[in-house]
Amino acid sequence: MNLQEGLEKNFNFFRGELSTLSIGRATPHLIEDINVDYYGNPTPIKQLATIGIPDPRTITIQPFDKAQLREIEKAINLAQIGLNPNNNGEIIRIAVPQPTEERRKDLVKLLSKLLESARIGVRNAREDAMKEIKNLEKDGEISEDEKFARQEEIQSAVKEANTKLEEEAKRKENEIMTV
Repeated sequence: MNLQEGLEKNFNFFRGELSTLSIGRATPHLIEDINVDYYGNPTPIKQLATIGIPDPRTITIQPFDKAQLREIEKAINLAQIGLNPNNNGEIIRIAVPQPTEERRKDLVKLLSKLLESARIGVRNAREDAMKEIKNLEKDGEISEDEKFARQEEIQSAVKEANTKLEEEAKRKENEIMTV
């Protein structure tokens, strides 16, 4: 895997993680990957049910097998994501509450942790690329000048990736803190 692929994969993962942060709007990302005990196998909700968003503050879950209603409800409660499912025997409804100021601050702290994890991913991709260049020089496939030129390219790509991560995190922080 080359550096650009690694950086892009890292950025896409970071954006996916950001989409799971609940900011008071209903989105399937909040629950779709929660694992449910489906006859002894952990299975994501998105494989067991249709997830709908009838309005900006409500998520509906309609399982393909109605016998799974209780298991899905139980899995959502065990996930401790601050959502309370309401099972009416046919469908599960979840009202997504408006986050309090304290919850918003907690989400910003979590955002910082996610950003740091993404930065670590960028550093790891950089290290892999640097090792590859050193091995190419050691094997005599590239000159020392070319090694330095490639290292500068890597630094430029890493700087750009970190800037992109910062911008995305800042955008999400503004979204979280907006009442």
